[in-house]
Amino acid sequence: MRSALKRFWRDENGATAIEYGLIAALIFLVIVTSVTVFGNKTTGVMESVSAAIDAAI
Repeated sequence: MRSALKRFWRDENGATAIEYGLIAALIFLVIVTSVTVFGNKTTGVMESVSAAIDAAI
């Protein structure tokens, strides 16, 4: 039992998977943030275009 616990404690294979998971999470957060910011900016443009079309009609 002790030897199994020692092997588990020394095993570093899971650390690499956790690092990759953290990197993927950071990339995901950057993408979500940029899409949110871009979406908020384009909403204003779309509303002004819609108002101009409504005024023209």
